[in-house]
Amino acid sequence: MDQRLAFSVVVLGLLLLECGLCQKDQDSRGKTPKAKSKSTVKKPKTATPKPRVKATPRPASPPQVSLTQVLDKGKFQKVGDTLSVPAGGTLELRCKGKPVQWAVPHYLEEEDEGRLRTLQHERYGVLVLSNATGADTGEYTCYPMYCEEGDCRKEYHRAVKVFVFFPDPQELFVPSAEYYEMIQLRTGRPTVLPCQVTNPQAAVSLHQEFPPEELRVDGTEISFNVKRGFTIHRPRPHHAGSVFCVASHGALRQSSTKYVLIYINYPVSRPSPIIQASSTSVHIGENLQVTCSVQGEVDVLIDFTWDYPGQQIGRPLYTQDSVQPVQGSQVRQQSQTVLLVDEVRDVDDGIYTCTARNLEGSRSVSTSVKVLPARTTARPPRKP
Repeated sequence: MDQRLAFSVVVLGLLLLECGLCQKDQDSRGKTPKAKSKSTVKKPKTATPKPRVKATPRPASPPQVSLTQVLDKGKFQKVGDTLSVPAGGTLELRCKGKPVQWAVPHYLEEEDEGRLRTLQHERYGVLVLSNATGADTGEYTCYPMYCEEGDCRKEYHRAVKVFVFFPDPQELFVPSAEYYEMIQLRTGRPTVLPCQVTNPQAAVSLHQEFPPEELRVDGTEISFNVKRGFTIHRPRPHHAGSVFCVASHGALRQSSTKYVLIYINYPVSRPSPIIQASSTSVHIGENLQVTCSVQGEVDVLIDFTWDYPGQQIGRPLYTQDSVQPVQGSQVRQQSQTVLLVDEVRDVDDGIYTCTARNLEGSRSVSTSVKVLPARTTARPPRKP
């Protein structure tokens, strides 16, 4: 009995031990691992994306304008500052641009013989001058056009130009319809004598008619440019008179048209008048004087005009004009005009304006005059 009981106790113990091990194994399998502490977990740093700046497209620069000469089919030559085409030949120029406009010498603008043609293609313009003569010598310009909503204008800053000579074996000078040409010599301003030759290889000189002599061209006082002619840089009274140009090339020697040079002491600027009234207020019956004066260069004529209140009713204009040298100066003078208003009336109240004018322009100055009632004369006291 005791042995059976002991055996049963042992078997029961073994069964309990086995059940405990199985339960522990199941617990270890189903148990989830413990999460790590937040302090030990490092989150990856994410860089904040920078906003993308959209690049602003640069405005497209206008296409470069070029001028070429058409020599033959498929043959082109870029032109320089000048170009020579024999008289009787054909000039054909191409100008890149859409559209373009041409400027030609004045002679061709007036001519209507059909020798000059201009065409506009998709990407370039064409100028064709056939049967050219020495008279066609001059500057040819191509102007690119800027068009917006049907309105087109020249782009002067992008213009390309070439001076074209048409050498003529019989004519060294560009023909002129006038035998004499009048040219003003203005003080302080260069004067051009357009002795235009058809052949850039011709030798050109400047001559005075009376007394007959060749004038010295030193490049400072007088200079020569084959495209413009002679330039007198600082005109003086001794430059006045009749002059002409002489051109020679090979055995050919010719004279140009004659230029009659008239010297004018041209003012540097417009006059600056000063106005002053004898009084800003005057009583009826009294006299008024308004003076207008200008200081300027000697021998420069000043023309004065007046606007005054009495003009509206036909009050006549009375002035005293004078010119005198400025004290202490040999190159300055004072021109003056005085407006005389005798026995002032009500209609003389208002604004007086003086306008001074010379060859350069005009300026005006004004002053206001108040007309007061006539002065009252006090009567002497009666004797008793």
